[in-house]
Amino acid sequence: MSSERLLVVIDPDRVEQPALDRALHLARKTGAPITLFSVIFNLTYEKTALLSKTERDALRDGLIDKHHRQVEELVTPLQQEGLSVDARVEWHDRPFEAIIRYVLDNDVGYIIKSTQEGGNRLSATFFTPTDWHLIRKAPVPVLMVKEHDWPKEGKILAAIDIDAEDEVHRELNERIIQTCTSLAKLVDAQVHLVNGYPGLPDNLFIEQPEFNNLGFNISISKQHQEHLEELGAKHGIAADHCHARQGDPEEVIVAIAQDLDAELVVLGTIGEQGITATLLGSTAEHVIYNIGCDLLALKPSSFESPLA
Repeated sequence: MSSERLLVVIDPDRVEQPALDRALHLARKTGAPITLFSVIFNLTYEKTALLSKTERDALRDGLIDKHHRQVEELVTPLQQEGLSVDARVEWHDRPFEAIIRYVLDNDVGYIIKSTQEGGNRLSATFFTPTDWHLIRKAPVPVLMVKEHDWPKEGKILAAIDIDAEDEVHRELNERIIQTCTSLAKLVDAQVHLVNGYPGLPDNLFIEQPEFNNLGFNISISKQHQEHLEELGAKHGIAADHCHARQGDPEEVIVAIAQDLDAELVVLGTIGEQGITATLLGSTAEHVIYNIGCDLLALKPSSFESPLA
């Protein structure tokens, strides 16, 4: 992260703005410009039959102006501090689309957005929030912010797919680690690598009692740890900062993040589409509901937003 513009999504319903706090933490170190971006919408302003279209437009414009003045109250003291900050308010019934459209039309390096604390994973699976759309469809890195400090000498956890065989995933691994090391220098943090890998099916020993299940799992564990340490050494990351563990990747990432009390988890997402992605979500989406720290989701360099 250098001086790339930070697009901070302002939540009009929140008094505190953790995403803005995080953006300021970074901007004060890099000089990056910040745009405060807020999306508002009220269906009654669109559908009421008691008013003409001209009257509805006037009411809508008045609401936009009022909200823009509220956002400007955040901007003014930051400009007085010497930071490069501006504000934009848009009227749209699909916030993620307005955000991504702005990114596609402007030079934006990162989207920074606060997450909603709590939330029901089952209901969220069927009622996809803006967070999920941004993680899947935004063409730039998306930093999802929770109310967790970034102290000095903190920990950044890079989630790696050490078994990646295709070029897209290998390139994404490199991008994740490079992003982590750059951020670590910026905020005085340590980089840790994590890799979750599947074990053998539980019923394999019953079906094939002659198979040495334990020995095989030990061998696989050693292999993953060695490969992760080799990758870490390539980037100057110590072996004791490399954590390979058997289990579902999202569960392993969450467990290691909790063990380390990490400030940030960085992982990749390919931006899957279709009914399977909608119902099951990606690793990033599962992780975001279960970690108590920030999450930075990166796309491969070849990714193109479906809204482009």
